[in-house]
Amino acid sequence: MLKISKESLEAQDFGPVEVYEGEIGDYTVNFLSFKETQDMAPMFGGLPDGRCQCPHWGLVLKGRQTWRFADREEVFETGDVFYVEPGHVPVFEAGTEMIQFSPTAEMKATDEAIRAYMQANG
Repeated sequence: MLKISKESLEAQDFGPVEVYEGEIGDYTVNFLSFKETQDMAPMFGGLPDGRCQCPHWGLVLKGRQTWRFADREEVFETGDVFYVEPGHVPVFEAGTEMIQFSPTAEMKATDEAIRAYMQANG
């Protein structure tokens, strides 16, 4: 598929986070809405150094997010276009909405770690 929209995708409701996800070529596109503040650190425990190893590009439609790296933090707010390299742990504030683009192959490891955490912690 060469184009997608939020309306063309099925919602996945994970309680505090609502996700619409699709693929364009080798990239995964996520439309994300955070109903509650989410610190992703616990979900990344199964990844190297407990950090996401996938790069991401995106646009913050609403809200604020902080991406923690070993040596710094980056903050993105409404209207910001961003790039984050591998080796991060994001914190998304309640009310944040964003569109994110990630290489599908690298994103799979992150998704697997999140699913494993969710299964173990119901």
